[in-house]
Amino acid sequence: MANGFGSLDGKVALVTGGSRGIGAAISRELAKAGAKVALNYRAGQEAADEVAGEIRGLAVRADVSKPEEVQALIERVEGELGDIDALVNNAGVTRDTLIARMTDDDWQTVIDTNLRGTFNTSRAVSRKMLRRRAGSIVNLSSVVGVHGNPGQANYAASKAGIIGLTKALARELGSRGVRVNAIAPGYISTELTDVLNDEQRGLILQNTPLGRLGEPEDVARAVRFLCSDEAAFITGEVLLVDGGLGM
Repeated sequence: MANGFGSLDGKVALVTGGSRGIGAAISRELAKAGAKVALNYRAGQEAADEVAGEIRGLAVRADVSKPEEVQALIERVEGELGDIDALVNNAGVTRDTLIARMTDDDWQTVIDTNLRGTFNTSRAVSRKMLRRRAGSIVNLSSVVGVHGNPGQANYAASKAGIIGLTKALARELGSRGVRVNAIAPGYISTELTDVLNDEQRGLILQNTPLGRLGEPEDVARAVRFLCSDEAAFITGEVLLVDGGLGM
């Protein structure tokens, strides 16, 4: 059990896209803080089971873009772990290409998973949170959703939409004690940034005051804080975890 600052003892957390990269780091961090963690995945059962085994958590497959699968996910988590105190919407995909080449499927797949998925899970957990007058929702946006990026019109739109959704829900749910915040990571060392060439990496580092890429744990610790009671008077915020890139 974890006590002290940022403790999540006795709380139940659900992390979507929680089996790899940033999501896996968040799952581990929340478990380290004392939470009972359910991690959701759409593909890669082996990785999900590995993380779940490591943190003594629960791995549940679901496609968050589909409301019926989200409902089944929530019911499974509540049935095995209890009512959800913290929801972390991390599931996301990319289909990067310039808009002149972007297909309808490239656009819709990213919007459905990133933005609609965040809506589906937030709607599903909010009902009980409202009744209990407590809960925290943390949505993973991106610095790209704040400033845009060429070749990522679909991704930027989905992540900017998450910011708008976060602020609307914060106003809507706040009177019942439910907090909703967003985190906008910069460039984090994951499989997605491993494909950057030396020139691209150098340009990013040159524009990042802290002079390094972030680590998944940098994001995970910020999520832990926003899920904890230490953040009890914070809602509707967008916290950039980007080494200063987005200033």
